[in-house]
Amino acid sequence: MENDSELNADWELDEDFDEDLAEFDEFDDELDSIKMRTAIMEKNDMIALLCIKTATVGAAICRVDPREDRPAVQIYDDAAAAIDWFARSLRTSKQNGWKVIYDGLPLQG
Repeated sequence: MENDSELNADWELDEDFDEDLAEFDEFDDELDSIKMRTAIMEKNDMIALLCIKTATVGAAICRVDPREDRPAVQIYDDAAAAIDWFARSLRTSKQNGWKVIYDGLPLQG
């Protein structure tokens, strides 16, 4: 298993953050093939989110960490690779003491 520093390297924010968010929203074009999942986690009175959005053309993972200034988005050309990374990230979070309090479709309302 990769160590945490290797996993965190994928989440460094760069100047293209706004462009990544625009690409993330473009997945809405093919609504029938889009799958979404949101995990809400709790640790020491902090709440974090880990979300994945997959489509036939790729995927995106968004992480909202209360210790960071803003959300981090990673875009993938391969949806299977994104799903694998999401599962590994969720597993690592649990090993690091985060408790999953919700895991399913995005909440609305």
